Amino acid sequence: MNTSLFSRPLAIAEDYRIGSWLFLKALAVIYFAAFLSIAVQIPGLAGPDGILPFEEYLTQAYQQRGYLAFMYLPTVFWIDSGNLMLQLVAYAGCLFSVALFFGYWRTTMLILMFISYLSLFHAGQMFMTFQWDTLLLEAGFLAIFLTSGPSHLVIFLYHWLLFRLRFMSGVSKITSGDPVWADLTTLKYYFETQPLPHAGAWYFHQLPDWLLQAGVLFTFFTELIVPFFIFLPRRFRISAALITLIMQLMIIASSNHNWINILTIALCLFLLDDRLLRKIMPDMLLPAEIAIPAEHSAGQQKRIYILPVFAILILVSSITVFLRYFPDLAFPASIRQATVMVRTWGIGHDFHVFPTMQTERHELQIEGSNDGIKWKAYQFKYKPGPLDQRPVFNIPHQPRLDWMTWFVPPQFPEFMYWFDRFIIKLEQGSSDVLDLLAYNPFPQAPPKFIRVQVFQYKFTDFEERRETGNWWKYEYLGQFPHVRPRRP
Repeated sequence: MNTSLFSRPLAIAEDYRIGSWLFLKALAVIYFAAFLSIAVQIPGLAGPDGILPFEEYLTQAYQQRGYLAFMYLPTVFWIDSGNLMLQLVAYAGCLFSVALFFGYWRTTMLILMFISYLSLFHAGQMFMTFQWDTLLLEAGFLAIFLTSGPSHLVIFLYHWLLFRLRFMSGVSKITSGDPVWADLTTLKYYFETQPLPHAGAWYFHQLPDWLLQAGVLFTFFTELIVPFFIFLPRRFRISAALITLIMQLMIIASSNHNWINILTIALCLFLLDDRLLRKIMPDMLLPAEIAIPAEHSAGQQKRIYILPVFAILILVSSITVFLRYFPDLAFPASIRQATVMVRTWGIGHDFHVFPTMQTERHELQIEGSNDGIKWKAYQFKYKPGPLDQRPVFNIPHQPRLDWMTWFVPPQFPEFMYWFDRFIIKLEQGSSDVLDLLAYNPFPQAPPKFIRVQVFQYKFTDFEERRETGNWWKYEYLGQFPHVRPRRP
């Protein structure tokens, strides 16, 4: 086997021991944040009295597919999908993360975390179909093969994952046809219209137009040019890591995007060899010894030799979805359909961060009343509300309800469906759903009437904020859904 074609890809990449060790530590922290974030939300999102009860979804899946539903919907919640089970899996994921961080049963913990998060990923339905979720799943899946030592193949797959994340995001912006990307005015709107801005976004929004246009050019550079550095010699890879780090820190400073930017930074560790890491890291943070066995156990050998199979699945699936941007270069329909199953199991997804940019911010204010005259507003925890309320910094938490509400103003049917269910749960006084909100103005009993008002929000400028103390100003648009949909 040592002389075979596969010996080099499956051999240990000696220069990536420290980077792999650091990545597993970072992954444990990110997994912990992701599990804890969903643990406190999952009853209201997918519990029996939540917005989209997962037990209903499972029942429909089984009625449509029979026993094949277990393959197309891999989740431990086939056993039970009550609140206790949903939260038990999420909090168990937190414990697995702690064990991984301290180096206990690493392979077992990584397998259990992947199964747990994949189960929650499906349970959350449209509340968890986001790129940070699929990015974490694939990064976590590949980490299972790191514990036997960082082979050249698993390092390549991490490079491929980072490349797809960055380059696909750039290509999606170019192919979307969005005029604000074409005329470099995107950042004139982005900080104000992003789903959940924090206070840093207000300050970035005040920057001069020429600097914001330069920022758009830098975005294109980091997403369309820099990703290719990943596959070039050492100097280019280090440059790619540095440029990506700068970009991710700027995003964190101006945007609430949970843990995706932290995970992107962690993925850059695979662009840095041990020689560099020993130079830039304090000695006290470096491990005294990173144990990589000279000879693999039977279990480790099985993992090593099964990796090429998963590599092929990831490559074919990800290339298939990537070619969506190039209609003239398409895989046969049979292959495209087969890769749907691969993505169902959490690997081989595509990425397209902000392919289009909103130029207006429409905020929904949900109000209740018992007499139809005096109305009281429900308050969300993180999305903009009162004008003088400082935009909240919530990284690495991902508030799913607040985030998804941002998608409702365009009035697309798939988002109207869950939003209507949400309103029904408020009318019923669901305690699980109300726990997702910051303030319930009707603690004793749900109101007799509920309405949704729409306002166009804009950031104030320095002078307006100095005079009023407000971070926002707004214009009333009307009652939802009898208002013009936001576009795009």
